Amino acid sequence: HVGPEYYLPLWFQSARGASSLHSGLLLLPIVLSTASISVFGGVFIHQTGRYRELIWIGTLLLTAGTGLYINFGTGTSLGEIIGFEIIEGLGAGLLFQPPLVAVQAMVTQADTATATATLGFIRNVANSLGVVLGGAIFQNGMEHRVSALRAAGLNSTSIQPFTGGNAASSVNVIETISDEMQQHAIKDAYSWSLRNTWI
Repeated sequence: HVGPEYYLPLWFQSARGASSLHSGLLLLPIVLSTASISVFGGVFIHQTGRYRELIWIGTLLLTAGTGLYINFGTGTSLGEIIGFEIIEGLGAGLLFQPPLVAVQAMVTQADTATATATLGFIRNVANSLGVVLGGAIFQNGMEHRVSALRAAGLNSTSIQPFTGGNAASSVNVIETISDEMQQHAIKDAYSWSLRNTWI
């Protein structure tokens, strides 16, 4: 679940023109919903001894929330952003504790430490892959949008910061483009490329 949180600030700063501080604040719905539902999940497991339903619901919400990000565009409202983030955050929060409880419940006490470490290792590898694969998808998406940027009137020198590996670090360059139509085309390119990452 690290992938979406890693790339959302890039979308906020590129497609919406948010500052780095503002993009951090826009992540609060995920943080708050994840923390609050995680506490609820722990209490629920403690009181009922059940965890499987939380894993199912968490997977459904996390998939739905991240899937809804494909609707993000340059004109997406703040309400939609917050709503989609809350759905994803609720799913992520339900997948913090229950999988660990499930793994520990399925192994002998002697294997508990090994099972816990294995789950932690797999989560870290999956998070790393999510970030790396998301970056590759985003960079390829920006390469595919070069023709749309040319069609908007940008020359090769102006396009260079927004291609491949340069794109993620060039969000501040967007504001230096004086032509409003060209600036909009660049924001659309970022939004389209990040849409592929959400998918």
